[in-house]
Amino acid sequence: MRRIVVPLTLLVVAIAAPAASARVLLVGTYHGIHGAFSSVQAAVDAARSGDTILIGPGDYKAQADHRRHRGSQPDEYPAGVIIAKRNITLRGMNRNSVVIDGTKPGTPRCSNRTSAQDFGPSAGKGQGRLGRNGVFIWQANNVNVENMTVCNFLNGPAGDNGNEVWWQGGHEAGGIGGHGFTGSYLSATNTFFNGNEHLASQYGIFSSHWSGGTWDHDYASNFNDSGFYIGACKQVCNQTMNHVRAEYNALGYSGSNSGGRLLIENSEFDLNKDGFDTNSQNGDNPAPQDGACPPGVRPPVAGAPTCWVFTHNYVHDNNNPNVPYQGTAGAGPVGTGMSLSGTRNDTIVANRFVRNNAWGIIVVPYTDSGPPCTGGTLNSPILGQGSCLFDDWGNHLLNNTFTDNGGYHNPTNGEFDQLNLESHPSDCYAGNVNTRGPLGPEAAKLQLAFPSCTKTDVPPNLNIPFLNEVLCDSGVKLAPFGCQPGDHYPQRTRVIMQPLRSQPTMPNPCAGVPANAWCSPHRPSHNRAGSPPVGLG
Repeated sequence: MRRIVVPLTLLVVAIAAPAASARVLLVGTYHGIHGAFSSVQAAVDAARSGDTILIGPGDYKAQADHRRHRGSQPDEYPAGVIIAKRNITLRGMNRNSVVIDGTKPGTPRCSNRTSAQDFGPSAGKGQGRLGRNGVFIWQANNVNVENMTVCNFLNGPAGDNGNEVWWQGGHEAGGIGGHGFTGSYLSATNTFFNGNEHLASQYGIFSSHWSGGTWDHDYASNFNDSGFYIGACKQVCNQTMNHVRAEYNALGYSGSNSGGRLLIENSEFDLNKDGFDTNSQNGDNPAPQDGACPPGVRPPVAGAPTCWVFTHNYVHDNNNPNVPYQGTAGAGPVGTGMSLSGTRNDTIVANRFVRNNAWGIIVVPYTDSGPPCTGGTLNSPILGQGSCLFDDWGNHLLNNTFTDNGGYHNPTNGEFDQLNLESHPSDCYAGNVNTRGPLGPEAAKLQLAFPSCTKTDVPPNLNIPFLNEVLCDSGVKLAPFGCQPGDHYPQRTRVIMQPLRSQPTMPNPCAGVPANAWCSPHRPSHNRAGSPPVGLG
């Protein structure tokens, strides 16, 4: 075997040499200075762990899935921008004028024209298109996406895509595959709808199979499932949503099987069909949705009784049936501020619920089918063979204010109501008030009966009048239950895709970035430039 002799001086240099410093990669043009890259994906491909990618204003028709083999992530998840390297920051220089766009090259920005849409690669002969995702982070820890707009990445009839920004840590498995992120000053929207729900955008800003992360100052609109989604993280989600807003979606927020330490605060959910929905289900496993604190973990808010906390939010005017919707998201009852569906041990404290015309909050079981039914009742005696029942318990509704909810004036409509089908510990209600007078009869009865959550099982609350109304509002037929004579809930007449208004941009996109041609000490870095709304061009 040949020996390799290394001079001592070179060995000393190698040991003493510092690690390569973080770099800044520039995409596009900013203040007349051209970056080295014209496409976002080219900069991502060139980046190393620790680098920052800055993007100048422009409409970037992202097509990474068109131009190369996608081998760094599952083929069924095509995307315009693919990030599979950890510790990368992707940041626009202006939230409104840096646009990652799913429409075809040569078309107007975020166009609503059918001819401008790209439904992704084929799933195979005769199977249709897979759809596309926008910025897709695949099992890459600590990737930050900031200060940009992402639009018109659509699903296809053969796919489960159509997500504008997606941190995806899993691949049809029940584990956590990603840790840590920041998604801040992001706008996610879709302008296209042609009557086919399978070809719409599903989710705006999305996290699955992930632990740890923060969304801050984000906005999402016009999605046929939800504007924001956190799922498949059971009791290790460890995520925060702060200063976000969701409008014109089937659900403003959806969270399946997302529990443990999870904080939603200082946010606004309005003009959706159903403002906020968290649930247990078979899908995005493992179930159930449980907000109890894991061993050694403290609540994110001092004094909160559990680790899943929804606080200081404004949930109002979620009475909009004229939004795109598909599948179970379409069953979200119109006029509802917040739905807790088969959830356990969630805390809803010190929020405002205003002008939600069915209910401010509903607490209900979630009925599903078949195995694995983890945490639920398989073949429930109530629902029958093949069913899976996720009942609700241990949810705390504390010190919330309610104003002008229940405006449809159907039976049980009002501030809040609850139903469960099995014997479990109770949910609990304390300090909730109606600013216009006393609580309605259903809410007052619950608050009197269960001021604190029990540790022992209580009988089921078979609230048949409330069950009838929820089924009626959701459009679910379950004879002999459902709509009663005189019931009225608005039905969709047409889908209205709302233009994206200009949103507040990051005050200083150069903050924390190493000096570079766009962010030198001698160049002002505060960005006041705006951009017209994303319309229906």
